[in-house]
Amino acid sequence: MGLGSTRLGALTALIPTLPMFFSTWETYHSHTLFLGYFNGPTEGLIIACCLMLSSGYFGAEIYHTPLPDFFGLQALLGAWTVADLLPYILLGSFLTAHLPSCVQNVLEARRKNNLPIGSVFLEWTPMLVYAAATCIWLGSASSIILRENYLVLWCITQSFVFGRMTTKIILAHLTRRPFPMWTVLMAPLVGGAVLFGVLPAVLGVELGGGIERMYLWTYLIVAVVIYFRWAFLVIGAICDFLGIQCLTIPEEKQKANREAAARGKLS
Repeated sequence: MGLGSTRLGALTALIPTLPMFFSTWETYHSHTLFLGYFNGPTEGLIIACCLMLSSGYFGAEIYHTPLPDFFGLQALLGAWTVADLLPYILLGSFLTAHLPSCVQNVLEARRKNNLPIGSVFLEWTPMLVYAAATCIWLGSASSIILRENYLVLWCITQSFVFGRMTTKIILAHLTRRPFPMWTVLMAPLVGGAVLFGVLPAVLGVELGGGIERMYLWTYLIVAVVIYFRWAFLVIGAICDFLGIQCLTIPEEKQKANREAAARGKLS
């Protein structure tokens, strides 16, 4: 399997973040989580489970075996593999079965409340920046992420980056705050795209694998610290406002439950 095919497969990991972002954006405006006829929590998980079962039974090589070996039709399928087709299938499903309904529901909610429409599309900026930086960094021929198999480290790091992006939207929705257009965790992502994607391609300046490796590990540590600190502060503020403790039943409530249970036994 060539590096080009690996790069295409790695970028496939970006596509599932798209429906998550746009469903969260839709919920922010419509105040309702709509799940269309084809969506991630149902059909998406079913497909993922089927792929994992197929991998376990047939082995990972099925994704890189030419399709004519399974179905024939050499003239039609050529040397295409499942790994080659999967990004286009996922992206096509998102663009046709998911995104249109998100946009329609947001537009209906805005019109219902007599709110302007054009400004909501500016809120796509965080996702566009995230996707562009990801494609530039992973797509760079000088990056070691794919060449030296650091994709798992990169994906773990991005789980905190993307997680904070979407949870900030959820928090803004719950607290009725303006739509968040930026998170500080995206700054290292854009920086990585510039340092290890733009500079080598435009200026021919390569910083080397050692620097990129150190950059990745530092990015992970920073992302974990910032994300959990932010989560701790948010959860603490909500609990203080509601007068409750996180993951804890108040002693008064426990006592009331025991008394109620005792009365039920006596009766």
